[in-house]
Amino acid sequence: MSGRAQLMWDEAVTGYDFGPDHPMDPVRLELTRKLVGAFGLDREMGVVAAKPAGESTLRLVHREDYIDAVKAASADPRSADGSYGLGTVDDPAFAGMHEVSALIAGQSVGAAEAVWRGDVDHAVNFAGGLHHAMPGGAAGFCIYNDASLAIARLLELGAERVAYVDVDVHHGDGVQAAFWEDPRVLTISLHEHPRTLFPQTGWPEETGAGAGEGAAVNVALPAGTGDAGWVRAFHAVVPELLAEFRPQVLVSQHGADTHFEDPLAHLAVSLDAQRAVQVACHELAHEYADGKWVALGGGGYAVVDVVPRSWTHLVGIAAGREIAPGTVIPEGWRQEVFARTRQLAPQRMTDGRWPVSFASWESGYDPADRLDQALLATRRAAFPLRGLLP
Repeated sequence: MSGRAQLMWDEAVTGYDFGPDHPMDPVRLELTRKLVGAFGLDREMGVVAAKPAGESTLRLVHREDYIDAVKAASADPRSADGSYGLGTVDDPAFAGMHEVSALIAGQSVGAAEAVWRGDVDHAVNFAGGLHHAMPGGAAGFCIYNDASLAIARLLELGAERVAYVDVDVHHGDGVQAAFWEDPRVLTISLHEHPRTLFPQTGWPEETGAGAGEGAAVNVALPAGTGDAGWVRAFHAVVPELLAEFRPQVLVSQHGADTHFEDPLAHLAVSLDAQRAVQVACHELAHEYADGKWVALGGGGYAVVDVVPRSWTHLVGIAAGREIAPGTVIPEGWRQEVFARTRQLAPQRMTDGRWPVSFASWESGYDPADRLDQALLATRRAAFPLRGLLP
C-alpha cells in the first residue's frame, strides 16, 4: 500500500468557535494537530492549507440565499436569520462564521482534488466532516457541509462513482439529502438509532429516490452498542456494498462521538474500535477504490481524552505510519494539555481494548438480538435494491 498522503491544515480553522459554553470546542482541533506533531506524523506527509471554498464551489451544494444568510450573520451575528438555522442554540452566529466555515470546506474540497488528480493517495481533513448542514440551512453544529462539497467537486471533476461511509454517532443526514436522487454517490451511515438521538433520521427504510433509489444505506444501531457490535455492524454492511459499487474514491467521516465517554450520545465504543474501523476504511479504499481515500473528522465532544487520540490514529493510518495502540503519549503534549485545559491528558493511545474481537456476519446471526435485528433491517431494505442478497 502506498504511503503517499496529505494532511489538510490551516491554523485558522480553530476559529470555528460557537462560544465558551458550546460542546464543539475548537480546542479539539488544536490538540489533535499538536498530537500529530508530537508523534512526527506531519514529517511523514505533506501538510497543505487549501484556499477557502469560493461561492461557486459552495453553490455546488448550498442554495445562494442560504450562503447570503450566512454571510449576513457572519458580518453581524445579531442579525442572524433563524429560519436558516442560524443564531440557534445549536448553531449560534459568530463574527467571521462564513469565512472560517468556507475555509474548512476548502480543506475538504482541496483534499478531494488532490486525491482525484493523483497527487496523493490519501488526504485527511480532521477539521471537516460537518455532515448535518443542509443545502438551505445550518443544523447540528454545521454551517457548510464540507463532506458534500468534496463529493460534489469529485463529480464535477468527472468521478462517476463516489462512496461515502459515515461512522459518526449521528446520522449523516446532510450528505444523504444532497445526493438523495444521485446514483453516482453511495452514502452509508452507521449511527445511533433515530429513536434516541438527533437528528431523528437514518431509518433503514431511507434508501434514496428516483435514479438514486438504493444509493442510501442506513444502519440504525441500538443505544449501548459496544465495540464488538459496532465493528460487527461495519463489516456486516460496508465491505459487501463497496464490492458491488466499486467506487473510484472513498470518502469517510470519522466522528469520534461513538465513544463511551462522549457526553452527547449513547453508544459504548472505545478508541480501539474506532481505530479498527479506520484501518478497515483504509484497507477498503485500497481494495475497491484504487487507494483513493479522503478521510474527514466530524463530531466528538470528549475534546481532551478522546478526539485528539482518535484522529491522530486516523492521520497515522493515512500516512502509512500506524501508531500502535499501547504507545505512550509524549509527555510534552500531556503537559500542554494540562496548561491549556487544566485537564489530565491520557497516557497511552489505547483504552486497553485492543485487539477488538467481533463475530462476522458470515458466521451467523441471532434474530432475537437487537443489533442483529438492526443489521437485518438494513440488509432487507437496501441490499436487494443493489442486487445483493439480504
